[in-house]
Amino acid sequence: MTPASSPRAAGITGLLFAILFSVSVVILKVSVNDVSGEGGQWLADSAGSVTFAIGLMAFAGIFFLWFIGVVRARLGRLEDQFFSAVFLGSGLLFLAMVFVGTSIAGAIVMGYQRDPSGFTDSSTYWLARDIISQIFSIYALRMAAVFLLSQATLWLRTKVMPRWMALITYPLALLLLFVFTESFWVVLVFPAWVVLVSVHILIVSFRRRPDAGDTAAQTAPDAASD
Repeated sequence: MTPASSPRAAGITGLLFAILFSVSVVILKVSVNDVSGEGGQWLADSAGSVTFAIGLMAFAGIFFLWFIGVVRARLGRLEDQFFSAVFLGSGLLFLAMVFVGTSIAGAIVMGYQRDPSGFTDSSTYWLARDIISQIFSIYALRMAAVFLLSQATLWLRTKVMPRWMALITYPLALLLLFVFTESFWVVLVFPAWVVLVSVHILIVSFRRRPDAGDTAAQTAPDAASD
């Protein structure tokens, strides 16, 4: 097994994504006041913090891509093409929406820097904020839910993860799929799930000692397919 597809790589990259993503979301939530109760004062008080959070999100996305790749590599020949396509597509769409949302937040900061006195009173400012809210509270959450549903189904089919992990994943996915809220906090359910998966993978990988039996078990699917 190559280092890129080792369980520890999935665990480490998953934890890095979850930490950076969560810190970024918390900073954005704390820095940006409620839409209905502010007139852009956060841009004068917390523009630096928002810019820092946006930078963290870029690195979180890199680690999330690595996490997806390593998780897919663990399936190997057991991978189901249909559910794997849904898993990959929903993960990439989730990440794309997060990048779009944070990019719009960065554009808001840049727009304020160009026109501090008039930008927050413009319709462009409110449109940008509403777009960010829609992306995070509706579309990104739905893609995260599909990501969890497809992953849990793959685990049940391939048994590469314990059954209880899949059974925990399904209700979390349904929560993200059907919850309707404009709160940023709900999106933290997703990195919390990634932490759970990553910690389990790391614990199992450190407990397991590679030996001849493990090697035979890993090559068994290949031999059976031949």
